[in-house]
Amino acid sequence: MKEKKNETFNGNNVHPGRMAAEKWRARILPIYQSTTFKYSTSEQMGRLFDLEENGYFYTRLANPTNDAVADKIRELEGGAAAMLTSSGQAANFFALFNVCECGSHIVASSAIYGGTFNLIEVTMRKMGITATFVAPDCTEEELNAAFQENTRAVFGETIANPALTVLDIEKFAKAAHAHGVPLIVDNTFPTPVNCRPFEWGADIVTHSTTNTWMDMAQQ
Repeated sequence: MKEKKNETFNGNNVHPGRMAAEKWRARILPIYQSTTFKYSTSEQMGRLFDLEENGYFYTRLANPTNDAVADKIRELEGGAAAMLTSSGQAANFFALFNVCECGSHIVASSAIYGGTFNLIEVTMRKMGITATFVAPDCTEEELNAAFQENTRAVFGETIANPALTVLDIEKFAKAAHAHGVPLIVDNTFPTPVNCRPFEWGADIVTHSTTNTWMDMAQQ
């Protein structure tokens, strides 16, 4: 007796969204929840892994939705490149630790979010990185006096959370650049709608998008 094949079962039953995705072209980028992505050959996968080719193969390393969101924020800020992290604190940590190491020193505004103060003063100190905090309205002389030979970065918030103190970005950028280090600015509160730190001398800009960005979206 000839076995009857089940013609109704195929790969599209296992991946039911594929046909719709190929047939209908969404005007809004979908939320890609896939953990892995298809690649043509193992050689291509190797090139992707070695960052020799643009593309996706593992969502923890890169994801189309994440890249699209990051690029929108980059465009709003007027930056050269951007990446998403798991949180605003992760963004601040990566921004600082990318230029600092054990034995480095940071100059930071004293009027910053409590979690960020703890990150710099407690967590990073355990990693061998020290910091000097200065008032956001300090004089240029006081600011320059805070620098040390091992200073590797300056950090501040455009508008402090929750003190609402406004940072003189130009003054802090001038001091940072005079000592050959970057100015990192957390622009969460104003967002690029109200202020773009790059235009005032900042070198790296971070955000916590779960705060004011979500409020903006709801409005």
